Amino acid sequence: MFYAKILLFGEYGIIEDSMGLTIPYNYYEGKLKKESEPGDDQKSSNDSLKKYCDYLTDLYQKKELPFEFDVHRFQKDIAEGLYFDSTIPQGFGVGSSGALCAALYDKYGINKISASDNIGKKEILNLKSIFGFMESYFHGKSSGIDPLICYLNIPLLIKSKSDVGTVGLPDEAPGEGAIFLLDSGQPGETEPMVNIFMEKCKQQGFRKMLKEQFVKYNDECIKSFLDMNFKQLFRSLKHLSGLLLENFTPMIPTVFHKLWKEGLETNAYYLKLCGSGGGGYILGFTRDVKKAQKLLKDHNMEIIYRF
Repeated sequence: MFYAKILLFGEYGIIEDSMGLTIPYNYYEGKLKKESEPGDDQKSSNDSLKKYCDYLTDLYQKKELPFEFDVHRFQKDIAEGLYFDSTIPQGFGVGSSGALCAALYDKYGINKISASDNIGKKEILNLKSIFGFMESYFHGKSSGIDPLICYLNIPLLIKSKSDVGTVGLPDEAPGEGAIFLLDSGQPGETEPMVNIFMEKCKQQGFRKMLKEQFVKYNDECIKSFLDMNFKQLFRSLKHLSGLLLENFTPMIPTVFHKLWKEGLETNAYYLKLCGSGGGGYILGFTRDVKKAQKLLKDHNMEIIYRF
Protein backbone atom coordinates (compact mmCIF):
# COMPACT_ATOMS: atom_id res chain seq x y z
CA MET A 1 0.00 0.00 0.00
CA PHE A 2 1.32 3.45 -0.93
CA TYR A 3 -0.10 6.65 0.47
CA ALA A 4 -0.60 10.20 -0.73
CA LYS A 5 1.69 13.09 0.23
CA ILE A 6 1.42 16.77 0.99
CA LEU A 7 4.17 19.27 0.29
CA LEU A 8 3.70 21.70 3.18
CA PHE A 9 6.35 24.10 1.88
CA GLY A 10 8.56 24.26 -1.18
CA GLU A 11 6.27 24.32 -4.23
CA TYR A 12 8.22 25.89 -7.12
CA GLY A 13 10.92 27.01 -4.68
CA ILE A 14 12.44 23.53 -4.81
CA ILE A 15 13.18 24.17 -8.49
CA GLU A 16 15.21 27.17 -7.33
CA ASP A 17 16.97 25.05 -4.68
CA SER A 18 15.04 26.42 -1.71
CA MET A 19 13.99 24.24 1.22
CA GLY A 20 10.98 21.94 1.17
CA LEU A 21 9.01 20.00 3.76
CA THR A 22 6.80 17.11 2.71
CA ILE A 23 4.70 14.69 4.77
CA PRO A 24 2.79 11.46 4.08
CA TYR A 25 -1.00 11.80 3.91
CA ASN A 26 -2.51 8.43 4.75
CA TYR A 27 -6.10 9.48 4.03
CA TYR A 28 -5.61 8.39 0.39
CA GLU A 29 -3.88 5.23 -0.81
CA GLY A 30 -3.13 3.13 -3.88
CA LYS A 31 -1.85 -0.38 -4.67
CA LEU A 32 -1.22 -2.58 -7.70
CA LYS A 33 -3.82 -5.28 -8.35
CA LYS A 34 -4.80 -7.74 -11.06
CA GLU A 35 -8.29 -8.23 -12.47
CA SER A 36 -9.14 -10.93 -15.03
CA GLU A 37 -12.55 -9.36 -15.75
CA PRO A 38 -11.86 -5.62 -15.41
CA GLY A 39 -14.43 -2.84 -15.36
CA ASP A 40 -14.01 0.46 -17.19
CA ASP A 41 -11.81 2.06 -14.51
CA GLN A 42 -9.54 -0.97 -14.32
CA LYS A 43 -9.28 -1.11 -18.14
CA SER A 44 -8.36 2.58 -18.27
CA SER A 45 -5.67 2.10 -15.61
CA ASN A 46 -4.37 -1.01 -17.38
CA ASP A 47 -4.16 0.89 -20.69
CA SER A 48 -2.20 3.69 -18.99
CA LEU A 49 0.20 1.18 -17.44
CA LYS A 50 0.71 -0.44 -20.85
CA LYS A 51 1.72 2.90 -22.38
CA TYR A 52 4.10 3.52 -19.50
CA CYS A 53 5.53 0.01 -19.85
CA ASP A 54 6.08 0.58 -23.59
CA TYR A 55 7.97 3.77 -22.73
CA LEU A 56 10.23 1.97 -20.21
CA THR A 57 10.69 -1.02 -22.53
CA ASP A 58 11.84 1.22 -25.36
CA LEU A 59 14.46 2.79 -23.09
CA TYR A 60 15.47 -0.64 -21.79
CA GLN A 61 16.03 -1.94 -25.31
CA LYS A 62 18.12 1.13 -26.15
CA LYS A 63 20.07 0.57 -22.89
CA GLU A 64 18.98 4.04 -21.76
CA LEU A 65 17.10 3.00 -18.60
CA PRO A 66 19.24 4.39 -15.75
CA PHE A 67 18.16 1.79 -13.16
CA GLU A 68 17.41 -1.93 -13.07
CA PHE A 69 13.75 -2.68 -13.71
CA ASP A 70 12.02 -5.96 -14.61
CA VAL A 71 10.19 -4.78 -17.75
CA HIS A 72 9.42 -8.37 -18.83
CA ARG A 73 7.52 -9.19 -15.63
CA PHE A 74 5.80 -5.82 -15.87
CA GLN A 75 4.65 -6.67 -19.43
CA LYS A 76 3.43 -10.10 -18.30
CA ASP A 77 1.41 -8.69 -15.41
CA ILE A 78 -0.16 -6.01 -17.62
CA ALA A 79 -1.30 -8.76 -20.01
CA GLU A 80 -2.88 -10.47 -16.99
CA GLY A 81 -4.92 -7.38 -16.04
CA LEU A 82 -2.60 -5.33 -13.82
CA TYR A 83 -4.01 -1.96 -12.73
CA PHE A 84 -3.45 0.65 -10.03
CA ASP A 85 -6.30 0.63 -7.52
CA SER A 86 -6.14 4.13 -6.05
CA THR A 87 -8.28 6.53 -4.01
CA ILE A 88 -5.72 9.32 -4.56
CA PRO A 89 -7.40 12.01 -6.70
CA GLN A 90 -5.48 12.79 -9.89
CA GLY A 91 -4.40 16.38 -10.48
CA PHE A 92 -5.00 17.48 -6.87
CA GLY A 93 -1.37 17.89 -5.76
CA VAL A 94 -1.36 14.95 -3.34
CA GLY A 95 0.86 12.52 -5.24
CA SER A 96 -1.24 10.27 -7.48
CA SER A 97 1.60 9.68 -9.96
CA GLY A 98 4.11 9.62 -7.09
CA ALA A 99 2.32 6.72 -5.40
CA LEU A 100 2.13 4.85 -8.72
CA CYS A 101 5.88 5.24 -9.37
CA ALA A 102 6.62 4.12 -5.80
CA ALA A 103 4.42 1.03 -6.21
CA LEU A 104 6.01 0.10 -9.56
CA TYR A 105 9.55 0.51 -8.26
CA ASP A 106 8.71 -1.54 -5.18
CA LYS A 107 7.27 -4.40 -7.28
CA TYR A 108 9.56 -4.41 -10.33
CA GLY A 109 12.77 -2.72 -9.23
CA ILE A 110 15.79 -5.05 -9.36
CA ASN A 111 18.39 -4.72 -6.58
CA LYS A 112 16.09 -2.00 -5.28
CA ILE A 113 16.83 0.28 -2.35
CA SER A 114 14.54 -0.77 0.49
CA ALA A 115 12.42 1.73 2.40
CA SER A 116 13.35 1.93 6.08
CA ASP A 117 13.12 4.44 8.91
CA ASN A 118 16.92 4.68 9.19
CA ILE A 119 17.66 5.02 5.46
CA GLY A 120 20.83 7.02 4.75
CA LYS A 121 21.14 10.25 2.74
CA LYS A 122 23.08 8.54 -0.06
CA GLU A 123 20.27 6.01 -0.59
CA ILE A 124 17.66 8.79 -0.41
CA LEU A 125 19.43 10.76 -3.15
CA ASN A 126 19.76 7.63 -5.32
CA LEU A 127 16.03 6.97 -4.92
CA LYS A 128 15.23 10.63 -5.64
CA SER A 129 17.16 10.37 -8.92
CA ILE A 130 15.40 7.14 -9.95
CA PHE A 131 11.97 8.51 -9.08
CA GLY A 132 12.67 11.81 -10.84
CA PHE A 133 13.33 9.82 -14.00
CA MET A 134 10.26 7.61 -13.54
CA GLU A 135 7.83 10.45 -12.83
CA SER A 136 9.13 12.72 -15.61
CA TYR A 137 7.01 10.59 -17.99
CA PHE A 138 3.88 12.01 -16.35
CA HIS A 139 4.89 15.64 -15.78
CA GLY A 140 7.63 16.44 -18.30
CA LYS A 141 9.98 17.25 -15.40
CA SER A 142 10.06 15.86 -11.87
CA SER A 143 12.24 16.40 -8.82
CA GLY A 144 11.45 12.84 -7.70
CA ILE A 145 10.30 14.11 -4.29
CA ASP A 146 6.66 12.99 -4.61
CA PRO A 147 7.41 9.31 -5.36
CA LEU A 148 10.17 9.42 -2.74
CA ILE A 149 7.82 10.47 0.07
CA CYS A 150 5.19 7.97 -1.13
CA TYR A 151 7.81 5.20 -1.13
CA LEU A 152 9.42 5.97 2.25
CA ASN A 153 6.18 7.12 3.98
CA ILE A 154 8.10 9.34 6.41
CA PRO A 155 8.42 13.16 6.54
CA LEU A 156 11.28 14.55 4.46
CA LEU A 157 13.19 17.81 4.78
CA ILE A 158 14.68 19.08 1.52
CA LYS A 159 17.54 21.47 2.28
CA SER A 160 18.76 21.56 -1.32
CA LYS A 161 18.77 19.34 -4.42
CA SER A 162 21.70 17.42 -2.98
CA ASP A 163 20.63 17.41 0.68
CA VAL A 164 17.42 15.49 1.45
CA GLY A 165 16.80 13.64 4.69
CA THR A 166 14.19 12.39 7.11
CA VAL A 167 12.86 14.75 9.78
CA GLY A 168 10.69 14.55 12.89
CA LEU A 169 7.57 16.72 12.95
CA PRO A 170 6.25 18.55 16.01
CA ASP A 171 3.70 16.37 17.79
CA GLU A 172 0.10 17.12 17.00
CA ALA A 173 -1.79 18.77 19.84
CA PRO A 174 -5.49 19.59 20.30
CA GLY A 175 -4.83 23.32 20.11
CA GLU A 176 -6.67 26.09 18.26
CA GLY A 177 -4.29 26.08 15.28
CA ALA A 178 -4.63 23.85 12.23
CA ILE A 179 -3.33 23.06 8.77
CA PHE A 180 -6.12 22.22 6.34
CA LEU A 181 -7.00 21.47 2.74
CA LEU A 182 -9.63 23.18 0.58
CA ASP A 183 -10.95 21.43 -2.51
CA SER A 184 -11.10 23.56 -5.67
CA GLY A 185 -13.42 21.00 -7.27
CA GLN A 186 -11.29 20.75 -10.38
CA PRO A 187 -8.05 18.88 -11.18
CA GLY A 188 -4.92 20.73 -12.17
CA GLU A 189 -2.20 19.69 -14.59
CA THR A 190 1.39 19.93 -13.42
CA GLU A 191 3.22 20.32 -16.73
CA PRO A 192 1.38 23.48 -17.97
CA MET A 193 1.80 25.11 -14.55
CA VAL A 194 5.54 24.33 -14.46
CA ASN A 195 5.84 25.71 -18.01
CA ILE A 196 4.19 28.99 -16.89
CA PHE A 197 6.63 29.15 -13.98
CA MET A 198 9.65 28.56 -16.22
CA GLU A 199 8.48 31.32 -18.58
CA LYS A 200 8.06 33.70 -15.63
CA CYS A 201 11.61 32.84 -14.53
CA LYS A 202 12.86 34.50 -17.71
CA GLN A 203 11.70 37.84 -16.28
CA GLN A 204 14.39 39.55 -14.20
CA GLY A 205 11.88 41.00 -11.72
CA PHE A 206 10.29 37.62 -11.07
CA ARG A 207 13.64 35.92 -10.53
CA LYS A 208 14.68 38.71 -8.14
CA MET A 209 11.44 38.23 -6.16
CA LEU A 210 12.08 34.47 -5.97
CA LYS A 211 15.64 34.82 -4.72
CA GLU A 212 15.18 37.73 -2.34
CA GLN A 213 11.68 37.14 -0.96
CA PHE A 214 9.99 33.86 -1.91
CA VAL A 215 12.86 31.56 -0.90
CA LYS A 216 13.48 33.63 2.28
CA TYR A 217 9.90 33.34 3.57
CA ASN A 218 9.51 29.74 2.44
CA ASP A 219 12.63 28.69 4.36
CA GLU A 220 11.59 30.75 7.40
CA CYS A 221 8.22 28.95 7.44
CA ILE A 222 9.88 25.54 7.51
CA LYS A 223 12.37 26.44 10.24
CA SER A 224 9.77 28.08 12.49
CA PHE A 225 7.30 25.19 12.00
CA LEU A 226 9.90 22.58 12.95
CA ASP A 227 10.97 24.75 15.93
CA MET A 228 7.27 25.10 16.94
CA ASN A 229 7.70 28.88 16.78
CA PHE A 230 4.16 29.50 15.56
CA LYS A 231 4.29 33.28 16.02
CA GLN A 232 7.17 33.50 13.54
CA LEU A 233 5.53 30.87 11.32
CA PHE A 234 2.41 32.97 10.77
CA ARG A 235 4.46 36.14 10.23
CA SER A 236 6.38 34.41 7.43
CA LEU A 237 3.23 32.68 6.13
CA LYS A 238 1.50 36.01 5.60
CA HIS A 239 4.40 37.24 3.46
CA LEU A 240 4.55 33.94 1.54
CA SER A 241 0.78 33.87 0.91
CA GLY A 242 0.86 37.48 -0.31
CA LEU A 243 3.74 36.75 -2.69
CA LEU A 244 1.86 33.78 -4.13
CA LEU A 245 -1.30 35.82 -4.71
CA GLU A 246 0.66 38.61 -6.39
CA ASN A 247 3.07 36.55 -8.49
CA PHE A 248 1.50 33.10 -9.01
CA THR A 249 -2.03 34.14 -10.00
CA PRO A 250 -2.30 31.70 -12.97
CA MET A 251 -1.60 28.79 -10.58
CA ILE A 252 -4.39 29.82 -8.16
CA PRO A 253 -7.89 28.61 -9.19
CA THR A 254 -10.12 31.63 -9.80
CA VAL A 255 -12.62 30.46 -7.17
CA PHE A 256 -9.95 31.05 -4.50
CA HIS A 257 -8.74 34.55 -5.44
CA LYS A 258 -11.29 36.31 -3.20
CA LEU A 259 -10.86 33.83 -0.31
CA TRP A 260 -7.09 34.17 -0.54
CA LYS A 261 -7.31 37.96 -0.24
CA GLU A 262 -9.84 37.76 2.63
CA GLY A 263 -7.47 35.54 4.59
CA LEU A 264 -4.67 38.07 4.21
CA GLU A 265 -6.93 40.99 5.16
CA THR A 266 -8.54 39.36 8.21
CA ASN A 267 -5.49 37.32 9.33
CA ALA A 268 -7.98 34.53 10.10
CA TYR A 269 -6.12 32.11 7.82
CA TYR A 270 -3.45 32.11 5.12
CA LEU A 271 -3.63 30.08 1.92
CA LYS A 272 -0.86 28.66 -0.24
CA LEU A 273 -0.46 26.28 -3.15
CA CYS A 274 -0.54 22.55 -2.55
CA GLY A 275 1.72 21.27 -5.31
CA SER A 276 1.84 23.01 -8.68
CA GLY A 277 -1.66 24.51 -8.50
CA GLY A 278 -4.03 25.20 -11.37
CA GLY A 279 -6.70 23.20 -9.53
CA GLY A 280 -6.78 20.42 -7.00
CA TYR A 281 -6.27 21.28 -3.34
CA ILE A 282 -5.24 24.54 -1.72
CA LEU A 283 -3.37 24.40 1.59
CA GLY A 284 -4.45 26.59 4.51
CA PHE A 285 -3.01 27.55 7.90
CA THR A 286 -4.89 29.11 10.79
CA ARG A 287 -4.25 30.03 14.42
CA ASP A 288 -8.00 29.89 15.15
CA VAL A 289 -9.65 26.93 13.47
CA LYS A 290 -13.19 27.88 14.61
CA LYS A 291 -12.87 31.34 13.12
CA ALA A 292 -11.48 29.93 9.86
CA GLN A 293 -14.26 27.33 9.68
CA LYS A 294 -16.86 30.09 10.09
CA LEU A 295 -15.36 32.20 7.29
CA LEU A 296 -14.88 29.16 5.03
CA LYS A 297 -18.21 27.49 5.87
CA ASP A 298 -19.19 27.23 2.20
CA HIS A 299 -16.05 25.23 1.41
CA ASN A 300 -15.11 21.72 2.41
CA MET A 301 -12.30 22.19 4.94
CA GLU A 302 -10.30 19.02 5.57
CA ILE A 303 -8.09 19.37 8.67
CA ILE A 304 -4.82 17.47 8.32
CA TYR A 305 -2.79 18.66 11.32
CA ARG A 306 -3.61 20.34 14.66
CA PHE A 307 -1.36 22.38 16.93
